[in-house]
Amino acid sequence: MTIATRRRRLLQNHDTLVQWVQHILNALVVVGTLVMFAYWRDGEVGPQYRSMLVFAVLVMLITYHIFGVHRKFENSLGGIQHLARAWGVVIIILAWVAFLTKTSEQYSRQIIVYWAIWAFIGQAAVQLVVLKVYRIYSTKFRERVPAVVVGTGSVAKHLAKSISKNIWLRDQMVGAVAIDMDTEVDWSIEDIPILGSTKELLEIVEQHGIRRIYLAPKFEQNAQIKGLQEMLIDTNIDLVWAPDIFEFRLLNHSVREVAGVPLITINETPLMSGGPAFIKMLMDRSVALLLILMFSPVLIAVAIAVKFSSKGPIIFKQVRDGWDGKKFHVYKFRSMYMHQSETIVKQATKGDPRITKVGAFIRKTSLDELPQLFNILEGSMSLVGPRPHAESHNEFYSDKVKEYLARHRIKPGMTGLAQINGFRGETDTIEAMERRVEFDLEYISNWSPLLDIKILFLTPIALFTKNQGAY
Repeated sequence: MTIATRRRRLLQNHDTLVQWVQHILNALVVVGTLVMFAYWRDGEVGPQYRSMLVFAVLVMLITYHIFGVHRKFENSLGGIQHLARAWGVVIIILAWVAFLTKTSEQYSRQIIVYWAIWAFIGQAAVQLVVLKVYRIYSTKFRERVPAVVVGTGSVAKHLAKSISKNIWLRDQMVGAVAIDMDTEVDWSIEDIPILGSTKELLEIVEQHGIRRIYLAPKFEQNAQIKGLQEMLIDTNIDLVWAPDIFEFRLLNHSVREVAGVPLITINETPLMSGGPAFIKMLMDRSVALLLILMFSPVLIAVAIAVKFSSKGPIIFKQVRDGWDGKKFHVYKFRSMYMHQSETIVKQATKGDPRITKVGAFIRKTSLDELPQLFNILEGSMSLVGPRPHAESHNEFYSDKVKEYLARHRIKPGMTGLAQINGFRGETDTIEAMERRVEFDLEYISNWSPLLDIKILFLTPIALFTKNQGAY
């Protein structure tokens, strides 16, 4: 059987009139509040503010799309949380641009602070009003579509619960249909009953006037999809397939299409290219440069202390595995006495005789990591990401810790989610490394600029509050 040429996109664009209204209203709020505060303080809107407004609206279009601000949320809190994150990133980007272009002195701090606060309040009000209006419209004027879910597994239950309470969908979840009746005992949703089995599906459709069916079988039941589709092909019913991809370990998963063919990405780096990669690169290099300037006296002092602590170079360089397995040299202040090269790199332990007195201090305080700011400037590392391990450690743990090498799907970082949760320094057990890898994979799957900012903020706190430290 040949595949027919597809002219119609399989994955449809979900930008709706409601979302475009929100885009326009948000832009009007942002522009209107800045104009108001500029006139209030200066009596005019200066050219610097006009330029900033144009750039701010453009950044909003990109950032709000990345953060899903205009997605359809089930409640107002979800939408406002996403709005707060996205608006915060917009303000940070504007501040970075002003710093890098040396134009920050042209702006009134009073105007910018008032604008940032009241523009957010205005946009939050827009979110609440749009949600309220849509709820009234959906309740009084929108026709409901009776629907059932076929399947009783975890995906089917999650889908049924989500659809039944989502005001943005027209579907009215009538019940569920079991593929195997012995799974009925697993169903625990009181207001969505089991209506029968797939053998009775046509009767159920007719009896309840079903117009949409969600096919959500367990992974091992997917072979039955074709038979169900053929059974319903002549009925005037929408069929929606929800494949159980959650049987896999997902790493930044997504859905897209090429030439009308659906592609489900199970594992993918979140920062290959595009807006997210640009935002992370901009944050990494600008903050790294700022920190180098701020800590230059500390860098010089530590370098002198290391030089006089023992014979050997100031900077210790070691080959590490980076993004997608690419090799690079990680920079650290030397903290050990010079010794012969080891085939197996042994992690430093408490009381390790190889560590100098200066080395013990800079390792405990993580000052030995400061030269990695230059790794970030050259692009081999990031501020936040999984810590780069020695090659021998990667070889040792790769066949002992499940999904260990998946850590390399993103640039290694100076700090990370594992480090602020206490998994910093020596990992003396397989279990400790497994927990570190779990945090690293969680970071890769949930990366966002806000998460990076949170980790950077918590890192200094973790250095002094977490039990596990570096030796």
